[in-house]
Amino acid sequence: MTVGGSLALIIIGAILAYAVDYRFSGVDIHVVGFILMLGGLVGLIIGIVRIVSARRAAPLPPPAVREERYYEDPEVRRRY
Repeated sequence: MTVGGSLALIIIGAILAYAVDYRFSGVDIHVVGFILMLGGLVGLIIGIVRIVSARRAAPLPPPAVREERYYEDPEVRRRY
C-alpha cells in the first residue's frame, strides 16, 4: 500500500467515524471508520519503512577511476 492510499484510508475513516451520523441495521459506521483509520495507519507505517529501507539499500556507485599509462620508447631516451 502506498503512502497516498494509506492517507486516503485515514481520511475516509475519520469522515466515517466523526462526521457521518447515519445508522444502518447491523453495521456501526463509527467502528468501520476506526477500523479504516487503523488500517491506514498501519499501511502508512509500512510504506514509510519501505521507503526508508529502499533508500538505504541502494548505495551510490563508487566514483569512476581512469588510469592512464605512458610508456617511453627506448629510442627516445638514447637521443637525449
